[in-house]
Amino acid sequence: MANASATPAFDIVVVGASFAGAACAIAAAQRGLRVCVIERKHDPGTKLRTTGIIVKEAAEQTLLNQVPAAMTLRIEAVRLYAPSLKQVALAAPGYYFLATDTPAVMRWLAEQLRLHGVELRLGTAFTDCVRDHDGWHVRGVGHARYLVGADGARSRVAKRCGLGEVRQFLYGIEYEFPGATLAQPGALHCFISKRFAPGYIGWIAQNPTGVQAGLALRHDPAQARVPDIDGFLLRVGIAGGLPRHLKAGATRAGLIPCSGPVFDIARDRAILVGDAAGIVSPVTAGGIHSAWDHGWTVGRAIAAHLRDAGPAPEQVAIEAAPRFRAKRALRWAYDRLQFDWPFDLLLYSPPLRWAAEQVYFHKRRC
Repeated sequence: MANASATPAFDIVVVGASFAGAACAIAAAQRGLRVCVIERKHDPGTKLRTTGIIVKEAAEQTLLNQVPAAMTLRIEAVRLYAPSLKQVALAAPGYYFLATDTPAVMRWLAEQLRLHGVELRLGTAFTDCVRDHDGWHVRGVGHARYLVGADGARSRVAKRCGLGEVRQFLYGIEYEFPGATLAQPGALHCFISKRFAPGYIGWIAQNPTGVQAGLALRHDPAQARVPDIDGFLLRVGIAGGLPRHLKAGATRAGLIPCSGPVFDIARDRAILVGDAAGIVSPVTAGGIHSAWDHGWTVGRAIAAHLRDAGPAPEQVAIEAAPRFRAKRALRWAYDRLQFDWPFDLLLYSPPLRWAAEQVYFHKRRC
């Protein structure tokens, strides 16, 4: 009779219940694997660090196409503002974004995990793990044949398992204004300003429950700087159609990877996905679609390996990570060559419009 203690408690333990972790867990559970997701938050809809904006590809090609319509608002245009607040409207036929009631979407994702047979343990933090002959022993959880780190830009899984760590970041902060309505709710309003957002942009968007307004800048650990979002909104709020004298509700803040995938994504039955793996566009900082695709691929690869003797999922995870080569080059240039005057001068020029439309509407995985 086989020793029951030798039987793994789980095929996969996933640390983190956001988009990448949920995608990995559901993909594996659909193939019959025993999956546990641990999430340190008691409520997955609190303490968020994502804008929750879903691009068309993710809205149509992934499980996110089942997000209830009441939790989303379709946005079909971008209004790009130069530092002088001159603006240009950008659009692509048939293209759109979905702004979301993000707390509700995160709770919906948690329910999807349960519906797909995943054991979800909320209020459970990852503290430590130990490698053994057939996987990892996760403290407080048990044995896992594979450990997946979907635990954000400062991944503890990466540290404990000796995997690559994200080294370059943006730091973003976003306010929610419940019940507010923009003058032009059908556009994503994006602001270029070296003064307020060196290395990135500011933004204002309508969502199903109100308005979200944010600002991010290049993070320098030696000279850490908190984005001046209050000063930014005083400067751009009226131009972006934000009503006066609004009181902010929830605030989101955190580090955003901006250097592309980490060097060592996977090794020895430990795999990183999402922000932990640096699967975030270095230019737009958009990560939901790429994170979902990569997490889903990793979940399926683990299942194929365990059930059908498929290829090593560690290698699949490495090969499936988007390289963002063109966007990494743009990130390098933007970090070093960002000046306000070219945007003021060239905002209406065909080359700048073309470049902006490529960033916002096309080639998201290049």
